[in-house]
Amino acid sequence: MEQYKVTEWEAQPMKEVEAEKVREIAKQIDIADSAFVMGYGSTTQKDISSFADKVLGHVKAKDSGEVGQTLTSLMHRVKEVNVDSLSKPKKKIPIIGNMFNNAKKFMTQFESVSVQIEKIADQLDRAKVGLIKDITLLENLYDKNKDFYKQLTLYIEAGEVKLHELRTEVLPALQQKVDETNDPQLVQELSDMKQSVERFDKKLHDLKLSRNITIQTAPQIRLIQNNNQVLAEKIQSSILNTIPIWKNQIVMALTLHRQRTALDLQKDVTKTTNELLLKNSEMLKQGTIEIAQEAEKGIVDITTLRKTHDNLLSTLEETIKIQHEGRIKRHEAEQELVKMEGEMKERIRSIISQR
Repeated sequence: MEQYKVTEWEAQPMKEVEAEKVREIAKQIDIADSAFVMGYGSTTQKDISSFADKVLGHVKAKDSGEVGQTLTSLMHRVKEVNVDSLSKPKKKIPIIGNMFNNAKKFMTQFESVSVQIEKIADQLDRAKVGLIKDITLLENLYDKNKDFYKQLTLYIEAGEVKLHELRTEVLPALQQKVDETNDPQLVQELSDMKQSVERFDKKLHDLKLSRNITIQTAPQIRLIQNNNQVLAEKIQSSILNTIPIWKNQIVMALTLHRQRTALDLQKDVTKTTNELLLKNSEMLKQGTIEIAQEAEKGIVDITTLRKTHDNLLSTLEETIKIQHEGRIKRHEAEQELVKMEGEMKERIRSIISQR
C-alpha cells in the first residue's frame, strides 16, 4: 500500500522568487488603511473555509459502511452453502441413494448462491473503481491545500517584514519626534500608529491560525486516501482471491464427496460414513475459521483512528481556548489603551495649562 507523506512541503527554504514576492507584498502594506488591514490575506482565508467544507462533505459522503456491508453479505452467502449436508450420518445401505440426492441438492444450492455472489462481486468492483477515483480527487485537494499553505506563508512573511520595519524604524523615528517637539498632534499620531501596528499584528496571528488549519488538513486528507487504498485492496483481494478460492474448495469438496461415495460402496457403510463425517467436519471447521478470521480483520487499527481522532479534537479545543484567551487579552488591552489615552489627554492639558 502506498504511504502518502504529509509533511514534504513544510519548513522548506524560501526560494528567491518567493522572497521577491514577499518583498513586493510588504511594500504594498499600508497599516493606516483599516480596510487594507482587514482584507489582508482574507481571500485565501475564505478559500480555505470553502475548501474545508468540501473536504468535510467528502468525508461524510465516503462512509466505508456500505463497502463493509457488501463484504459481510458476501461472507453470509458463502456460509449459506452447507458442505456438512453432503455427509450426514447414514445407518442403512438403502439410504445410499439419498447421498446422491444430497449432492444434487448441494449443487443446486451452490449454483444459486454463486449467482448472488457474482452480483456482489460486481458491486465490490464498482466500489473499488470509485475508491480509486476518489484517491486521485483527494490528491488534487491535497495539492490545493498545499497552495493555500504557500500563499498564507507569503502573506505572513511579508507581514513580519513590515512589522519589523515599523517597530525598528518607523515607530522609533516617530517617538523621537514626539520627544523632541512634544507636539500633541504627533503624540496622537504615535498612538494611532501603535494601535495600527497591534491590529496588523493580530491580523498576522489570524493568518497563522489559518495556516495551521492547512497543516492539520493535510494529514486528514492523507488519512482518507489511505483508508480508500486499504478498502480498495481489501476488495481486490476478495474479488481475485477469496471468491475463486472459495469456489474451488466447494468443487473440490463435491469431488471428494463423490469419491468417498464410490468408496463407501466397497466398505462398510456405517464405518465409512463416520469417517467421512469426521473429515468433512474438520475441513468445514478449518475453512470456516479461516474465513471468519479474514472477515473479522479490521481495515484500520481502531486505536490508531481513536488516537488521531483525539489528537485532532484536542488541537481544535486548544486552538479555540487560545483564541478565547486572546480575545480577553485584547479586550483588556483596549481598556488599558483607553485609560492611557485619557491620561495622555489629561497630561497634555496639564502641560499646556502650566505654560
